[in-house]
Amino acid sequence: MSNDALCGVIRLNVPLCEEVSLGTRKAMGVRIVKYVLPTLGLTILIVSVVLVSRKLHGKKNSKLSNNKDSMPLSTWRRISHQQLLQAAEEFSVNNLLGEGSFSSVYKGTLLDGTYVAIKVLYLELEGAFKSFDIECEILRHVRHQNLVKIISVCSNIDFKALVLEYMSKGNLEMWLYSNTHCLNMLQSLSIMIDVATALEYLHLGYSTPIVYCDLKPSNVLLDEDMVGHVADFGIAKLLSDGTSLSQTMTMATIGYMAPEYGYEGIVSTRGDVYSYEILLMETFTRKKPIDDMFTGEMSLKLLVEESFSLSILEVIDSNLLSNENDYAAMEICLSATMGLALHCCTDLPEQRIDIKNVLARLNKIKLKYLHDQQSG
Repeated sequence: MSNDALCGVIRLNVPLCEEVSLGTRKAMGVRIVKYVLPTLGLTILIVSVVLVSRKLHGKKNSKLSNNKDSMPLSTWRRISHQQLLQAAEEFSVNNLLGEGSFSSVYKGTLLDGTYVAIKVLYLELEGAFKSFDIECEILRHVRHQNLVKIISVCSNIDFKALVLEYMSKGNLEMWLYSNTHCLNMLQSLSIMIDVATALEYLHLGYSTPIVYCDLKPSNVLLDEDMVGHVADFGIAKLLSDGTSLSQTMTMATIGYMAPEYGYEGIVSTRGDVYSYEILLMETFTRKKPIDDMFTGEMSLKLLVEESFSLSILEVIDSNLLSNENDYAAMEICLSATMGLALHCCTDLPEQRIDIKNVLARLNKIKLKYLHDQQSG
């Protein structure tokens, strides 16, 4: 419609094309050589310069994500609302994996038999839309072996969900406080190294630092090989270029948030370090930072600090002790680990070491523990 120049064969219900004379063809060829080819050549030159410039710029910014850490759009799966309903069997209680402030997570099975975790947002709650947008923004860019991978997103007016990699071994909280699950010393140490590795990537491995903001046992998921993966980026923050601090009105989880976060809403990578060290102490003591035993001035940090005057084994999870034979190697390892945790739990952010140094020291502690076990 409205294309008067359209022509062709009669069966297509369009006017017949007029025959082009030899002279007209020659004139057209001259115009192509004179005007079109130079323009095309200039366009190709400009595009080439832009591509080369971008390539050089990418090499210059070494902190940008590597190609291996990015997920091309072509690899994202298109999954409809109806498919998700079928995959999770109408999101029944039987398939519920966990609940958060703005969402519930269900186990689902896709048509090809792939197990997935489906995170469904409570859209009636204030903050759910923002949480969904933040998580989509971050997960579409980041890619790391210790972060839960996003498979797809389903979003319409009255339904929003994230389709995520399924973690068959549940979360760290389940392993710490269940009567049927138990971690040994090496597993606990390895999981904490996995979490530190994920934080190092978020803080230093991307062009813009990402502050996770809500580190706790329920957000550390475990795969079939008991490798730790950090999940749930609903309140994470992207720090703008050149800044190391940001402010927010979003509350993190009580007991894990850094003092400056709770008092002033100040968000920084040092706040994540504080939360990590609380998590580190909880993993080895099997005591929540908001346990009923912590009243008045007593806290998890103070409990661990006081244990150094006697024996660190006095406050360590009894399950860890029951699974070990070499108490000497274990005590050396735990003393070093808890000492590191205390060093990073200071109230002043500037006195905390960064996650890169935390990770380096934990790796050394693990290597020494393995060496001491073999020697013993």
